[in-house]
Amino acid sequence: MSDTLSLLVVGPHPDDCSIKTGGIAAKYGEAGHDVTFLSVTDGSAGHHELGREEIATRRRREVDAVAETLGVEYDVFDIPDGELRPTLQNRHRLVRYIRTVDPDLVLGPRPNDYHPDHRYCAQLVRDASYMLIVPNVCPDVQPMESMPVIGYVADHFRKPQPFDPDVVLDVTDVEERKLDALHCHESQMYEWLPFTTGDLDSVPEGDAERRAWLANGGVKHLVNATEMNVANRYPEALEARYGKEAAAVEHAEAVEISEYGATPSEAELDQLFFF
Repeated sequence: MSDTLSLLVVGPHPDDCSIKTGGIAAKYGEAGHDVTFLSVTDGSAGHHELGREEIATRRRREVDAVAETLGVEYDVFDIPDGELRPTLQNRHRLVRYIRTVDPDLVLGPRPNDYHPDHRYCAQLVRDASYMLIVPNVCPDVQPMESMPVIGYVADHFRKPQPFDPDVVLDVTDVEERKLDALHCHESQMYEWLPFTTGDLDSVPEGDAERRAWLANGGVKHLVNATEMNVANRYPEALEARYGKEAAAVEHAEAVEISEYGATPSEAELDQLFFF
């Protein structure tokens, strides 16, 4: 690995990268490393009032705002939200994309998840992993010299097996930047997601009021909810990593290393997760 690391986060929808890895991305950026977010669908199904074309256009504006807020590159595939499939065509598209980014670390969802786009996103990353180094697959794009490390982002699903983190990371000092990124996803944080949880009437009207509502757990299943906060779920792992300082950790993100990418040594893990 070079001194400048490259992180690629592959999300099923335009807000997933910010939700799961906004803190990690902020820490990478502050350290001078390269960060790329990719949404493999256009997010065009995620609204209760707007049609596909309108919401897709709006969500592209939102990811542009996230890119500026976090200092990342942010790309969106034109695959319709809710219609992702683990096809050969999509696998090859992802192989070409990952090779172009040439990441040291790829993060994405696990293959057991409530949403088919999430499951198929995970499968596509797994299916693409070995092919990244195979010259005769997608020969129009130079193969990677070695597979990147691949990690799963935290979730709460327990069957067939629960999320088992290899690293739990303190991102408390960049929590405000993560919340700023989530705040950019207005159509999701303040409209669609509250609608799906029956909380739409509780969303404030003003911009500052909405940002404060978000920070105080307005989207209950995403932000600061006790049962979802990684810092609350894995206190032993935080203490093992940070010692007495773990008691001050309020917000954390976690990664489970996948068997489908490169197997990192302890030294390489320390380099990839340097904070």
